[in-house]
Amino acid sequence: MKKSTLSSLIILSTLSSFSYANCDFKNTQEVKTISASFAAWKAVTGAMAECGHVSSTLDSEFKTKVGSALAANPSLYEVAGVANGTFVPLLNSGLIRPLDSLVAKYGQNLNPNQLIKVDGKIMAIAMMINTQNFMYRKDIFDKLGLKAPTTWDDVLVDAEKIKKANLVEYPLGGAYKAGWNLGLEFINMYLSYNAKLFDGNQPSVNNAAGIKTLEMMKKLSAYMDPEYLIADPTFVQKQLQYGKIAMANLWASRATAFDNKEESQVVGKVYMSATPKSIADGRPASTMWWDGITIAKNITDEQADNAFRVAMQGLNEDMVKKNTDAAIWLVKGYKPSRLSDGAIQNAIDRTPSYPLTSKIGLMHSALGKDVSDYLTGQKTAEETLKEVEYDYITAAKESGLL
Repeated sequence: MKKSTLSSLIILSTLSSFSYANCDFKNTQEVKTISASFAAWKAVTGAMAECGHVSSTLDSEFKTKVGSALAANPSLYEVAGVANGTFVPLLNSGLIRPLDSLVAKYGQNLNPNQLIKVDGKIMAIAMMINTQNFMYRKDIFDKLGLKAPTTWDDVLVDAEKIKKANLVEYPLGGAYKAGWNLGLEFINMYLSYNAKLFDGNQPSVNNAAGIKTLEMMKKLSAYMDPEYLIADPTFVQKQLQYGKIAMANLWASRATAFDNKEESQVVGKVYMSATPKSIADGRPASTMWWDGITIAKNITDEQADNAFRVAMQGLNEDMVKKNTDAAIWLVKGYKPSRLSDGAIQNAIDRTPSYPLTSKIGLMHSALGKDVSDYLTGQKTAEETLKEVEYDYITAAKESGLL
């Protein structure tokens, strides 16, 4: 880089008759946004919509669509939500624009740690940090005399006790959907063994840590819904909300869903803790992420100016006060709550950031494609990791990285 079955698609739109009570200006130009679909993005796009003439596409599969949408000329969207992983491809493809002049004009209320800079230029505005942290049914843990696990070996012990108690359908949930989610699960657990994914630009996963990672993932999958290879974060969220599982390592941004009385059967029962470690002296088996907004390159300067101004209305203090529990906000006015305990502990325990490099994208894709072969018994651990490295090297050569 420079220096599923329960997936959701939500389209929110506003008309000029909407109330502008919490917007500093009345927007008269159409602004279209695309982003992930979870509570924080619903809150932010909802606040943008108060300005009028805003339509937002919230899609759990947006990462596969945003690149082509912004590559259109003109772009299909003015504002694109991004995270660490989705930001890099857009940046490398030249699909987003520098924001320095817009920040100078409309960003007076932004905190310095919201400014994502590349080569000295502001290329994105971060709104929140995100991380996968451990979520568990405290009522079930209390009934069985269990404590929040600190290692994945502890999770296996707890899962067996929960299984024998027959209190839920499956003890554990995991976002093991083949592809991007499965690749991330491997990366998180592998890094927690204090291992490195690369030796320079060469892959370095076909080793003892890689084998241990695959073996632990398979042990954990035995306590999940047998259809775990279709389980994305939304699938796991619903499992926990409906009382089908007792614990899962899930994105902190989804914590508020468990206390939503309109859709959750476990209100007040789900608690958060740090992600378990692969080894006692390792770091939590997770990565730290940020989510934020970018502005499309293939639109006029006038459209970009207006879209950024609308976006700033979505990242104001009033929005945070109304949606405190929806995220670990970087926006002014945020005060942590019970639902942020796990994410904060991950940060305290020095959970590493997801790497912002072009090579991690190639490795992530190879893992997402090949790891399922081991979990389903089609290949041994060594054969799987050899295939991962082969696929990475092939892609790296095609991209000019090797």
